[in-house]
Formats: sequence, C-alpha cells, structure tokens
Amino acid sequence: MAKVLSALYETGRMLKPGETLGEIPETKAIYRNIYEIALPSVAEMVLMSLIGSVDTMMVGTLGPEAIAAVGLVGQPRMILLSIFFALNIGVTAIVARRKGEDRPDEANLTMRNALVIVTVLATVMATLGLVFSRQLMLLAGAASDTIADAKVYFDILAYFLPINALTLCICAAQRGTGNTRITMNVNITSNLVNVVFNYFLIGGNFGFPRLGVAGAAIATGIGFVVGFVMSVVTVYDNQRNNGFLRLSRHDDWRLNRETVNGIFRIGGNAMFEQLALRFGFFMYARIVADLGTMAFAAHQIGMQFLNISFNFGDGIGVAGTSLVGQSLGRCRPDMAKLYGKASQRLALTAAFVLAGLIALFRLPMVGWFTNDAGVLELSAKVMLMVAIFQPFQTSSVVISGALRGAGDTRYVARVMTLCVAIIRPTLA
Repeated sequence: MAKVLSALYETGRMLKPGETLGEIPETKAIYRNIYEIALPSVAEMVLMSLIGSVDTMMVGTLGPEAIAAVGLVGQPRMILLSIFFALNIGVTAIVARRKGEDRPDEANLTMRNALVIVTVLATVMATLGLVFSRQLMLLAGAASDTIADAKVYFDILAYFLPINALTLCICAAQRGTGNTRITMNVNITSNLVNVVFNYFLIGGNFGFPRLGVAGAAIATGIGFVVGFVMSVVTVYDNQRNNGFLRLSRHDDWRLNRETVNGIFRIGGNAMFEQLALRFGFFMYARIVADLGTMAFAAHQIGMQFLNISFNFGDGIGVAGTSLVGQSLGRCRPDMAKLYGKASQRLALTAAFVLAGLIALFRLPMVGWFTNDAGVLELSAKVMLMVAIFQPFQTSSVVISGALRGAGDTRYVARVMTLCVAIIRPTLA
C-alpha cells in the first residue's frame, strides 16, 4: 500500500526523463505551494456554499414553492453572469503570467481594462435582464405558484448585477497572483452579511419588515455591496497596500488594444464554454422543472450539496490555474505540468472522502432543508448520484483549471460543450 501511495503522490515520478528544465522542489514543497493557495480557496467556496445552503434553508421556511422559485432564478442569473465568468478566466490567467514575469504594471493594466469592460457589459446585461425578466422565468419553467416570487427575486438581483460583476473581476485578478486569502475574506463576509439580513428581512425580525422571497433577494444584494467595498479596499493604492495589484485615481483608465485583445483571446473560448454550460444547465433545469414543483425543490436541495462538493475541486483548480500560469511566466513548463498533476491527485483524494460522506449521511443531510416526506425521498435519490460521480467531476474541474492557467481554454470549452450542453440535456 505504501508503494502504491508513493507512486501516486511522489512528484518525482510525475515527469518523464528529459522533461526537467531545472531544479525541481521536493514533494513536500510542491504540495505546500498548492495548499497555500488551495486551502483559502476551498475554505472560501465551501463556506460560501454552506452559507448559500443556509440561505435555501431560510427560504425553505416559506414552503417548497419558495425553494423552487428561488431555484428557478439560478440558471437565468448564471446566464447573465456567464460572460463575466469567462472574462475573469482571462484575467486570472494573464495576471498569473505577469506575476511569474514580475511585471506588476502590466498586471494592473489588465485589471483596469477588465473593470472598464465589465462595467459597460454589466450595465447592458442588467438592463436586458430587467426588461425580459418575466419571459426568462417562464422559459426557466416557472408555474403559476412560483412565477411571482421568481420574478421579484430575479429583478432585485438584476439591479445588483454590476456591483457583483465588478467584485468578481477584482477577486479573479487577486487569484491570479495567488492571493486567495483576500478573496476568501471578501466572499465569506459578503455571504455572512447576506444570512444576517435574511434573518431580518425574510421573516421580519428585530423590527424589520417581513418581505419573504423579496427579503432574501435584498439581503443578497446588501451582501454584494459589502463584498464590493471590501474588494476595492484590497487594491486601493495607499500606504497599507503592499500587494502586487493596486488601483489609484491617477491611473490611466483608457482601454489598451493589446491588453483587451489578450483578455478576449483567452476569455473568448471561455465565454463560449460558459454560454454552452449555462445553456446546458438551463435546459436541464427546465426539464426538471416540468416534473413539478416538488421534484424541482428536491433537485434544488441536491444541487446545494453538488455545489459544495464542486467547491473542493474548484478551490484546488484555482491553485492549479495560478501555479501553472506563474510557472509558464517563469519559462518552466515542466513545473507547470508538475503542479497540474499534483493538484489532480489532491482533488481525487478529496473526491473519494466526499463520496463516502454523502452516501452515508444523505438522509439526515436533506432533512436540514425540509420535512416534506415526498421531497425527502426524491432528494435522497439525487444525493446518491452526487456521491457516485464525485471522483469524475472533481478530476475534471482540476484538470480544466490547470489548462486554463496555460491559456488553453479552447479544449476545455469543447469538452464542456459536449458534456453539459449536449449529453446532459439530451439524456435528461
């Protein structure tokens, strides 16, 4: 067993003879570098998902219809955000490369140009979302018992879209430098604020009005504002900011053609990937919604745990993206390959542990969200599927992150399009 584990995790075995281009750190040093970036990202994403689950639990006190209404908003909202997710992949990859090259001026120029682009696009997307919100909710599968709450929830979040998108952009740049602790603090604080105001506004506690689903949306928006302020503070140029990334009122905010082309060159393929992903998820959710409100509520509960499990892969994938990009910036493709493989090994280990926990404790877990017998039974079946596919999904997420760090977003886009936009909705 010891020999098998050594062969699996020993970094010295991950490169073929002749691939080494310089000194290779010890195995412990390789994994320590991954841990330092991955652990804050994993903690951030898992805690955010847990807080999001608490959000769903709090909405669940209003009944299965409220859970379904909020769940219906998820995919249309992600479609609006997909363009920003794609651009942020380009931002992270480029900033990571500039970090490896020790070119802070170019990294900051990338971040400034991305923020300008995001501001314009977010304003347009928010406007379109508000104009067509009812049609989007109907297309998502809203029924007579969910359409009103779904539209209210979506409209309120659309107003906060520009603030959310700008925060995501700054955090993406910080991840490129490997500074995942900052993004962890920003996002966890933002989500905790959301939960606190959920308590105030959903049920009308401590003198606040009882707003139900609308209160949940307003609480989310308040959390977005707090996150935005915190993210700006992390890059604001003052004596306390000694980081790699800085913004100043004296900066040149004009768009640079070469920089913009670089962002869109990497982000363009990622944009195609994101749109394909969102289309696939949207169609899949639409098919589930046609099964009825109870079935969609069960699906929404199962997705809470799927998101949490994805976070382990996503967090380790962030480390892979950052370290692969920085290694290539230092002209060390051998180290880039090593970090990609080591990240995948860690993710696979986490996946098997998660699969066991979900399979064993799926019934009490779904009981946190509802006491409806029908929803409980359906949710437990979904949870078993979530457990079975853990090793496959987590490895895929981490390998995709490493490829993005190398700027190879085209292959990832093709794979995701095939799996999510074609296979998933067709089989569903």
